[in-house]
Amino acid sequence: MSLNRHDPEGAIAEAAKKYSNWGRWGEDDVLGTLNFLDEAKRREGAALARRGVSFSLSQRFDMNGPQKGWRRRTNPVHTMLDTGADAAFGQGFPHGHGGADDVIAMPLQCSTQWDGLGHIFDHGKAWNGRAAEKVVTSAGDLITGIEHMAPYVAGRGVLLDLGRVIGDDDGTPELPDGFAITEEHLIEAAEEHGVSVGRGDIVLVRTGQLARTKRDGWGEYAGGPAPGLSFTTAGWLHGTEIAAIATDTWGFEVRPNEFDHAFQPLHQVVIPNMGLLIGEMWDLDNLAADCAADGVYEFWLTAAPLPITGAVGSPVNPIAVK
Repeated sequence: MSLNRHDPEGAIAEAAKKYSNWGRWGEDDVLGTLNFLDEAKRREGAALARRGVSFSLSQRFDMNGPQKGWRRRTNPVHTMLDTGADAAFGQGFPHGHGGADDVIAMPLQCSTQWDGLGHIFDHGKAWNGRAAEKVVTSAGDLITGIEHMAPYVAGRGVLLDLGRVIGDDDGTPELPDGFAITEEHLIEAAEEHGVSVGRGDIVLVRTGQLARTKRDGWGEYAGGPAPGLSFTTAGWLHGTEIAAIATDTWGFEVRPNEFDHAFQPLHQVVIPNMGLLIGEMWDLDNLAADCAADGVYEFWLTAAPLPITGAVGSPVNPIAVK
C-alpha cells in the first residue's frame, strides 16, 4: 500500500473501502474480527499451555500511571471506604467481625485496555456502517457496547517482539520513537520467532517503548512520539484475519502519524471499517523475556474486557500462559 503524506483523506478513504468488513458477519454484528476466534481456535490456544507458567500483561492501575489529562483522561484514583482502623474502632458487626472496602474512579482507557468498536468513527459512521449518533449516545454504546465481547477474548496469542528483532542493534531491545512498523517488519519478526500469524490469532506487538518509560520515566508516553504500526499495515491486518492486536504503546500506531495534518488515521480504518479489536498500553516485557529464553512465541491468552454495559473501552488484565 502506497502512502502520500499530503493526502490523508484520500488514503483513509481508499483503505476504508478496500479493507472494509461491513456486512461480512451480517448487519446485526457486534463482534467484528472477534468472529474469527471460534471454538476450534480457542481449543488450539488452550493446548499451548504446556509449562503452566503465567504472565500478567497489565500495567498497574494507580495514580503513578501515564495519563496527563488529555481529553480528561486521568490516572486511577483509589479510595478506601473502610480500613483496618475502622474495624478496630468497631463497625457494628457482631462477634468481632470487621472488614475493608474500597472504590476506584478512572477513565476506562487510562491504562492497559481494549478499544471497543464504538470508540472511533469514520465520517460519522461506526462499525458495520451504522450512524455514529445512533450507536453511541450519552447513555453509552447502545449497540456495540464492549460487554458483548466479554465471553470471547481467549485463544491463541502470538508475540511479535519488534523491539528485539529490529531494534536490538545496540543491545537495547527497543524501537525508537517515531519508528513505523511495516508489514515487512511484522513478517520478519514472525519468521525470526518461528511462528505463523493467521485467522483468529490475538497478536501482541512489543516495541519496547514501555520498557524505556520504566527506565526513564513516563515523559510523553501518553500521546507523544512513539514507535507503532505504519498506516501501510492495514492490508496485513485485514488479510491475516487476526481477531485482535495489542501493543505496549499508548496509541497502537506510529506517532507522529505518517500524514500531514492527521490524527490516528489507522484507527479510523481498522476500528469502524475493519471491526478490529485493538489493545493499548499492554506490558509485554516479562512475557517477551521468557519467549526469548525458551524460543516459544505462542501461548494461551485470555483477555476479557469488563462487561461494562455500553462502554466503548475497557480495562483488562490479560493473562498469557505458556
